[in-house]
Amino acid sequence: MFGLVLSSRPVLTLSSPGASTLSNTQFAFAIPPAPSFSHIVVFMLPGTTLDPDTAAAVYLKMPGAPDFRFLGAIGQGKESAIFRVKGSAGDSSAIGQVDEDAMVDEGVSGANINGASGEAEMVMLGISIEPASQVAASMAQLKTLGGQAEMALVRHTPAPVAVPTKVLAQRIIKNAYDFLASFAGSGPGGAEVVPLKAFQEWWGKFEKRVERDPGFLERAEES
Repeated sequence: MFGLVLSSRPVLTLSSPGASTLSNTQFAFAIPPAPSFSHIVVFMLPGTTLDPDTAAAVYLKMPGAPDFRFLGAIGQGKESAIFRVKGSAGDSSAIGQVDEDAMVDEGVSGANINGASGEAEMVMLGISIEPASQVAASMAQLKTLGGQAEMALVRHTPAPVAVPTKVLAQRIIKNAYDFLASFAGSGPGGAEVVPLKAFQEWWGKFEKRVERDPGFLERAEES
């Protein structure tokens, strides 16, 4: 469902080493601190959709830190975000700020986040699908605390409006008429006729469009 990008590293997904699915709504990534990085891109994989009333909250736990910190969120209408994670457990003033422009590799490294044993500990990133209202409250708190999170990350998708069957039928007929009109020719007695092949061609194109964009007939007609 989700992927991560760190500069100079392969894209991480839930099938990558160190990634785990904790539940249907909770996911975790264990990220080696080397090579160094200061930003993480979190994004939804193509084809991933969330319920309109939910969003994917992103959390980070630096080595040596006792708890996860809320970074921000992604969701429908905002499928990706860049989060700054520069700093160590003792220098976290910039952690969690959304950075839409920079990607500078100078922050997290094995040199400044080693554990007591001298071995580099993992940076932990968690993604949790939560109610949109709960995520919005966390976003508001983060902004109050100085984070640069964008409130637009959480959006409510309006419920689709049902289109009457009669209107759908009229739009199908109009779509066919507009396509077939250019194939019309003169028949016996001056009547306009359309080759059957033209209708078959329209039907094939119509089916493909429905497969590609199932809701096009339900939207307002284009001028």
